[in-house]
Amino acid sequence: MERRRKFWGWGYEGEGPDDDQAAGIARTLERRFGVSGLEIAPAPRIEDVSLRAPRLAPPASLAELCSTSPRDRASHTYGKSFRDIVRGVRGEFTHPPDFVAFPRDEPEVVAVLDWCSGVGAAAIPYGGGSSVVGGVEPDVADAYRGAVSIDLGRLDRVLEIDRESRAARIQAGILGPALEAALRPQGLTLRHFPQSFELSTLGGWIATRSGGHYATLYTHIDDFVEALRIVTPTGVMESRRLPGSGAGPSPDRLVIGSEGILGIIVEAWMRLQDRPTVRASASVRFAGDDGFLGGARAVRALAQSGLHPTNCRLLDPGEAAISGAGSGDAAILVVGFESADHPLDAQMGRALECCRDAGGEVPEGAGRTRTDASATREGAAGVWRRAFLGAPYLRDVLVRAAVISETFETAITWDRFEVFHEAVTNAARDAVKRVCATGSVACRFTHVYPDGPAPYYTVIAPGRRGSELEQWGEIKAAASEAILRAGGTITHHHSVGRDHRRWYDRQRPEGFARALRAAKAELDPAGILNPGVLIDPA
Repeated sequence: MERRRKFWGWGYEGEGPDDDQAAGIARTLERRFGVSGLEIAPAPRIEDVSLRAPRLAPPASLAELCSTSPRDRASHTYGKSFRDIVRGVRGEFTHPPDFVAFPRDEPEVVAVLDWCSGVGAAAIPYGGGSSVVGGVEPDVADAYRGAVSIDLGRLDRVLEIDRESRAARIQAGILGPALEAALRPQGLTLRHFPQSFELSTLGGWIATRSGGHYATLYTHIDDFVEALRIVTPTGVMESRRLPGSGAGPSPDRLVIGSEGILGIIVEAWMRLQDRPTVRASASVRFAGDDGFLGGARAVRALAQSGLHPTNCRLLDPGEAAISGAGSGDAAILVVGFESADHPLDAQMGRALECCRDAGGEVPEGAGRTRTDASATREGAAGVWRRAFLGAPYLRDVLVRAAVISETFETAITWDRFEVFHEAVTNAARDAVKRVCATGSVACRFTHVYPDGPAPYYTVIAPGRRGSELEQWGEIKAAASEAILRAGGTITHHHSVGRDHRRWYDRQRPEGFARALRAAKAELDPAGILNPGVLIDPA
């Protein structure tokens, strides 16, 4: 039987913690936070969801591509943020799309977009629906006759592979696992693995400037885009495929991160890499009161060394305990290297020397080279990896238990990190204590650069059932204000969507905002594409 995705939460039905495991998680949280009465709300049923009637219907020429089924409309109402899952669990689908279109090729994308322009319907590009910032919600103003979710999932093939140049032409709707499966016979990989990899698409990665799993060198999808083809309401736009060009501002850069407001990505030429065959991994403890800051000094040395580790994840004691990578008495730095054609002993040896110089405790025999994937699946690295991939399923359980769960991700330069970290941590902890009385704030580095880290702050706190969204909003606002005030970015790679708009509007230069509005006016004169994201349409 074909697996079916949840219409309200992350992943596939029947996967993730079962009812007994969910109850065990609730009991663990009760002990951890000294509370009682954390009950797991039942998962919603589509039969119990009431959706408003569609305000418009597709024309006969597009009818076979479109669906008004309750499951399709509900599953395309939200992304996968905490706010989205809470509303999904409650069965509140206030702004569903009037219908969902499933184009099978570029001409059908053009036809759907032309029809939306002609009738004044908002058009919401939809990849895997994994947005955690309100990027796909069809909550549009009354100025639109309705809203259509345009699902690219049927544009799901690798069309052409240039083995000599190590590149491929790929349709935008392909999911991560299918993409890697198509490249594997050629010994190639895109090597871009965001946490949402299982259920997110190439087009979505590009539209949101996704960050992958790897910590240094090739961290963002930007690094892999060779050329793009997008459908706009005023025509198809395609950039020239080149290894590099100095011919004015890059047309690809205009589209990467545009979150669907300028056009719908249908194809991309992507730079590939040879699949790794050699791996090495080690975990290093940084104990003591300043263990996390000692680990940060080691990470800075690694980021500036030119070694380019694939994994350089620093977990503070709380984050290490949450993931199971540590006992909570020390910060843990997970360091890893990969290669397709050479041994890694020299790189790992130098990396561990940097860690020792910063006060790290390196286990005997750590970092030995493997010729299989076991290096990423054993020890603290393996524990962290499994926790990382399972976190979205766990978050669904936390929502059903009325537990606040959110991650604030940002980036800052090394010279400002310590002051920044103290300010953001204190603001988040103060907000958690004020709003929830108890809870935890933990930090990890996900990506690191020669000029600074990307710290992620995770909040987990027991909420009041029925008030979770208000509590979440107050904590998010406090942390976001602290991030912006201390000089960080409001988002490192989760994109802007609707949830980050008020802070993004303050972060971007006003001149750039005017230029972005002008570009949208040229490519989308009716303002139908994903209204409310990044900018307000004229």
